[in-house]
Parts: sequence; structure tokens; C-alpha cells
Amino acid sequence: MARQMTGAKMVVQALKDQGVDTVFGYPGGAVLPIYDEIFQQNDIRHILVRHEQGAVHAAEGYARSTGKPGVALVTSGPGATNAVTGLTDALLDSIPIVVLTGQVPTFMIGSDAFQEADTVGITRPCTKHNWLVKETDRLSQTIHEAFHVATSGRPGPVLIDIPKDVQFASGDYVSPKAADTSRYQPQMKGDLAAITELVEAIEKAERPVFYTGGGVINSGPAASQLLRELVDATGIPITSTLMGLGAYPASGENWLGMLGMHGLYEANMAMHGCDLMICVGARFDDRITGLISAFSPKSKKAHIDIDPSSINKVVKTDIPIVGDVGHVLEDILKVWKARGRKINRAAVDKWQGQIDEWRKVDCLKYKQAGKVIKPQYAIQRLEELTKGHDRYVTTEVGQHQMWAAQYMGFEDPNRWMTSGGLGTMGYGFPASIGVQMAHPDSLVINVAGEASWLMNMQEMGTAVQFRLPVKQFILNNERLGMVRQWQELLHGERYSHSWSEALPDFVKLAEAFGAKGIYCDNPDDLDDAILEMINHDGPVIFDCLVEKHENCFPMIPSGKPHNEMLLGEASTQGAIEAGGAVLV
Repeated sequence: MARQMTGAKMVVQALKDQGVDTVFGYPGGAVLPIYDEIFQQNDIRHILVRHEQGAVHAAEGYARSTGKPGVALVTSGPGATNAVTGLTDALLDSIPIVVLTGQVPTFMIGSDAFQEADTVGITRPCTKHNWLVKETDRLSQTIHEAFHVATSGRPGPVLIDIPKDVQFASGDYVSPKAADTSRYQPQMKGDLAAITELVEAIEKAERPVFYTGGGVINSGPAASQLLRELVDATGIPITSTLMGLGAYPASGENWLGMLGMHGLYEANMAMHGCDLMICVGARFDDRITGLISAFSPKSKKAHIDIDPSSINKVVKTDIPIVGDVGHVLEDILKVWKARGRKINRAAVDKWQGQIDEWRKVDCLKYKQAGKVIKPQYAIQRLEELTKGHDRYVTTEVGQHQMWAAQYMGFEDPNRWMTSGGLGTMGYGFPASIGVQMAHPDSLVINVAGEASWLMNMQEMGTAVQFRLPVKQFILNNERLGMVRQWQELLHGERYSHSWSEALPDFVKLAEAFGAKGIYCDNPDDLDDAILEMINHDGPVIFDCLVEKHENCFPMIPSGKPHNEMLLGEASTQGAIEAGGAVLV
């Protein structure tokens, strides 16, 4: 029997029934009925952020570190429009979040009422699906459907716009079990004939490589385990996109490191020279492919993805397999084992030998000398001193993000949260808050650049208010580092507006918020300062002053193929000796 309740009460009840324990939000007039219901219960924690963009990024961090959907609640008009960046970020990185927005009463929609915006129209391009609920009787059904859409198939953000009069009015509440979610049922199992064709290709391949992405992690822990089993059983080398780090352990013997624009030399050379590319849960993003016409020109390409629209969108695929990564990997293993676990061992061993030669280039080599901290050294020391902890890492966007991906190792999925597709400066700090809320006893570190960090610095108030011991590790080069690098390499060293001036004293800023600030500008003091940060039981802003004009290498310049990389001075000679085409 349906229960009668107000729309505002329905929202809270639906969230409870969906297993939600945390909501990130910011109140306003159009959502006050919902906030009143939140006040009158204790099952759901509400985290007051300082900006709606922060609420959505925090929900993303929560979702990515738990595998559960994140939830944000914001008001109408500017509250909703401030959420757009986070929604777009989640769409491009396939992150399951549910954003609830307030709206002016139904009878005022279209009248340019105070704090009215066409939220559904504005967010249609940056959500997986969205709804405007005009009847209270439809509200609970819509919320349950939204959670289903956000988490099924290729995950993504959804939005529900709820007019204020719908929140006040009463209607019938529908439970999740009674809700109709039949309209959206993505294909989970892959075509067995295509899977068998891929297994046959694996058996014959001489230079195979696994190219994996965030889809492996999105599929759940079982997918990562199946991937590890398949890679270790076949001995096929594996690389990953920025989003897929941790699905296969960084300490694994078949690990090539990250590929792409700032990927490792051996990973990019293997992608260029392979004869079988097995793409698992990745989408052939332009940061990965480089010049499309020269992308892995002699390989047969298989593509496993739950999103049919991703197949053949960028790169022509020889063996397309639509289905959930976990289910498909399970079937690949079953078929491969049933056919006798065959692999072209002699050829694959020779291929591994070639990869070992590329590894000798040591593409991440750098020289730490003198009294100025190299950013690579700062990240290496952070990695060394934190890797034994129960650790989660978020990042902002820029050089520091790439150095973190290059020099930090991830043994498990859901431990690495970064903005990949949209490249959102300001993502990492609020994301770290979402991660810390989900894992209160874990070490959560946001690797940041000073410019990115300042974009959502207001969330320090949230960290202090809720006693969240998030560590903000800022590589401060007083520059927009990646912008400056591109200007140096591609724009004739014309540094147009890429130098940060009037930066705050980050230690005093931390103290102004009631947090701890740490400053370090000497490599001899770095270890002790990092340990001080780790051991402090509250939020920390760590201002690490680093070399101002250090460039992030390797780098595939725009318009170049994988086998033509810019390398740092310390690695270039080794690449030439290994027979790679190197741009200098």
C-alpha cells in the first residue's frame, strides 16, 4: 500500500531507501522544504560545502572511492548553474552521481521568477539523463529511476529538478522495489562469437598489449580481479589511461605504466608497435591516441565497452564487443581456458624483451641537485612516505597531476581520483573531502598546483567544520605550469598570463581557516615536513615551493604519433640508443 507524504519527505525517504548515507549540498529558498526534512532525521549526513561546484566534486570523490553513487543537493538558479562544471566532469569521466536541484513553483516556471533558470535545458548536454518533476506522485518513482540510470550501463551523472510546490504537496510514495526501471536495461553480456574471435587473436598474437581504462574500475572490484588474472595468466603487457590506474597493480610484472600524452615511453612504444590491441573499458580519447592516422598502424584492435556509442566513434575496431567489462572478461577467461590456455609464448617473450629495452630509456629520469626542490622529487618522496598507509589520492589538473600519475603507484582500484576528460582545475580539493567523508580513518591526499587549488579554496571551511583531516599537498611553482610549458614548447616562449602573481601565504591562509600550514622550500627538509603533514590529525595545507620552469616529460606533442615523444634531457640519449624516434 502506497504511503502518503510530502514531496520533501519523499526525497529524504527515497535517499534512505537507496542506501544513501551522505549528501553534499548548499541550501537556498527553492530547497528549504527538503532541508527542513533533513534537519528532522539522523540517518543521512549533510555536508555543507561552500560552493555548489564543490558539492558535485565532493559527490564525485565519494562515488569514485566507494563505487556507490554520490549525491548533491543545491538550490535553483545559480545553485544549479554552479553545479554544471561538476556534472560535465562526471559525464566525461563516467562517474555515477545524483544531483537534486530546487526549482521555482510550477505555476511560476517560465515567468523569469527570482532565481529561476531552465535547469533541465542547461544540464541536458552534461547529464546522462535529467527530469523536471511537476507532480508529487511522480517524485519517488523518478528518484529511484535516476539512481538506476546513474549506476547502470556506463555510469554517469543524472539530475532531478524539483519545483518548490512539489516539495510542499503530498503524494503517494513508491519504494525502490515497486519503482519501474525497465525502460533502461543496458546489455551486460558480450557476444560469444566476438569473444571467441578475440581469444583466437590472443592465441596467435606476437606483440599483444592490453589498453585499459576507467571502465574496468567502474565495473566493480570483480572486473579488476578478472583483469589481473587474465594478464598474469597470459603474460601480455598492460598499460592504462589516467582514469584506469589501479585496476592492475603498479607492482605487477606486466605493468607498462600509463600511456598517452604524458605516458611512459615503454607504454607508448608498445601501443605503437603492437599487433593486437585489446582495449578494455577505455574510449580512445585524443590524449591517448595522438595523431589518429598514425595510431598503432599495424595492429588488430579489439574494443570491449558497455557503451555502444563508444565503439568505432574515434578508432575503427576489428573486434567490437559490447558488454559489461566484468562479464566479458569472465567469458574471455572461460573460453581461453577451455581452448587450452594457448599463447604464442616464444613471440610474446621476445616482445617482452623489446619492451625491456624501451624501459632502459628510463623516461622519468631527472636530476635533483642543489637547494631547489624538483617537483618530481617532491612526488617521489610523497609516494615513498605514504605508500604503506591506507591511502587515497586526489589531484587538481596540470603538471602536478601528470607527475602524480607517473611517480605514484596504485595497487588497487578506487584509490586514485582525478579529472580526466574535462580537466577541471579545482576538482581535487572538494573531491578529497568526498573521499575523506567516505573513509574517515584513511589518509587522503590532494596533490595540487597552487593555481588549481585556489579555484575551490573556500572548501577549507568545510574541511575544518567537519574535522576532515585532508592533506593538501601543493606543488607551488608560482606558474600555470602546464600552460607555461605549452607556451615554451609551442608558442615561442611567449608566456601570456601564465605567471601567478599576488599569491597568498598558504601557511597563513591555513591558519586563518583554523587548519595547519606547512612550508618547505629545501629538499633536505622535505621528508620531515611530509611526515609532519601525515601525522597531523587535522586538515593541512602543505606549500611545497618547487622549481618554477620544470617541464613534464615524456610528452607527445599535438599532431604527432606515439613513437615520437619529447623526452627530458636525462632520457633522450637512452631513447636514441633504443631505436626510438625522439623529438628534441
